[in-house]
Amino acid sequence: MPKVYRSTIIEAPVEAVWEILRDFNGHDRWHPTIAESQIERGHPADKVGCIRKFQISAGGTLREQLLTLSDMEMALSYCLLETPIPLLNYVAHLRLSPVTDTDATFWEWESRFDTPKGREAELSELVGENIYMSGFDAIRTHMGLEDA
Repeated sequence: MPKVYRSTIIEAPVEAVWEILRDFNGHDRWHPTIAESQIERGHPADKVGCIRKFQISAGGTLREQLLTLSDMEMALSYCLLETPIPLLNYVAHLRLSPVTDTDATFWEWESRFDTPKGREAELSELVGENIYMSGFDAIRTHMGLEDA
């Protein structure tokens, strides 16, 4: 079972970054791989248990379920329900923490999942680079930060 972990510093207050990331249906506004997204059954995007269905820019539909969301801890977790990519039993966690000496944000994004035998490295790279690292850069761009 691969574990993918990435982290970064965003040069913005943690509350500003959390305001963007806590919207479980907002990733199509900032992540470059997401073409469009909607929450099924009209549920609020911050309701634990809600399901987002989204199209990726390269083609394909995914469904993910919000498992936890904590404003106090500035953290959320979600799982993949349906995906054209063989990421089985995929569960991800996203956490923000303040960097108090600079008023920046420390962002951790990690996941564990199963893959078909022999595809662990390939799919770990896909998640770590194309989703997480690209997401970090996209948030910087979305927020108009200089280091984007």
